Amino acid sequence: MKQDIKYFDTVALDDQNNALLIIDQTQLPGNKEILSLTKIEDIWQAIYLLKVRGAPAIGVAAAIGIYLVAKQIATDSYSEFLIEFRKAKEYLASSRPTAVNLFWALERMEKVVLDNPDTDIKQIKNLLREEALLIREEDIRVCKSIGEYGLSLIKDGDGILTHCNAGSLATVKYGTALAPIYVGLEQGMNFKVYADETRPLLQGARLTAYELVEHGVDTTVICDNMASQVMKNGWINAIFVGCDRVAANGDAANKIGTSGVAILAKHYGIPFYVCAPTSTIDMNIKHGEDIPIEERPSEEISEMWYKQRMIHQNAKIYNPAFDVTDYELITAIITEYGIIRAPYEENLKKLFFDLRNPF
Repeated sequence: MKQDIKYFDTVALDDQNNALLIIDQTQLPGNKEILSLTKIEDIWQAIYLLKVRGAPAIGVAAAIGIYLVAKQIATDSYSEFLIEFRKAKEYLASSRPTAVNLFWALERMEKVVLDNPDTDIKQIKNLLREEALLIREEDIRVCKSIGEYGLSLIKDGDGILTHCNAGSLATVKYGTALAPIYVGLEQGMNFKVYADETRPLLQGARLTAYELVEHGVDTTVICDNMASQVMKNGWINAIFVGCDRVAANGDAANKIGTSGVAILAKHYGIPFYVCAPTSTIDMNIKHGEDIPIEERPSEEISEMWYKQRMIHQNAKIYNPAFDVTDYELITAIITEYGIIRAPYEENLKKLFFDLRNPF
């Protein structure tokens, strides 16, 4: 269905029609379409094909998706219900290997089932619905909080560089890397944003530019290899990027090309900030080199944006979806609980200790 998506949340639940509603991001900016997904196979495809993308949005979509699957499981037996639930969980988890939010959300949903073995199945389904909606509402609050902390690092009129899309299209609302810009807009501030095109899927050119311009932000799209010149020109005061997973030492995996931007930022003395909800921080992975990196189909490079194949058929193609930015290149990690600076291993550990022991 087509409609004005400017004020439409990226991921939503249509409980009455047993559907997950998402903005089809593969169609933007030319075609603005809302997809209504009712089958688990379609939800899996939507995540894998990047119709819904961005770590937080993927997590919310997975939570709503597995609730809808659970809602259709026809049994009064807890053991049978758990078996079918886990099959669906493992299937959805196989769609994207790098975004830790996918697994985090699915595990939260599974915990609801595991914590209620003596509860009526109908009530378990209600609890799953509540948890999915809670994950969605938490995402909105978390992103706004990241925006408020990020905004404290910049001033009105600053030039901001961002890579890929970590805006409202990558979350339910606000985004992560673009959240400081949106929160600033709400306070009457204005910024000049330079959006890396982000090859090969063009999330910056197609998505970041689209949503920023729709919200009235002064936006300039640049090819990825122009970032150095833009920094050298003195047009960039800060760089904000999102991430799909942060290791315990502060290494951060984000869309391919991010590490190159960080290296350039270090050279030009520009602060490089990673915006990371705590759900993206994986304390079970010590170093970035241990983060699994998804490799995408070669056709995304050779054919996707062309009328005919533009690479020799015998040429090999390497298409990793992400790279890892070393913690030494990161000025700070902005979470919903505050700004984390080096030493990251020590301070991230302290953050999670404080979260587990609030008093």
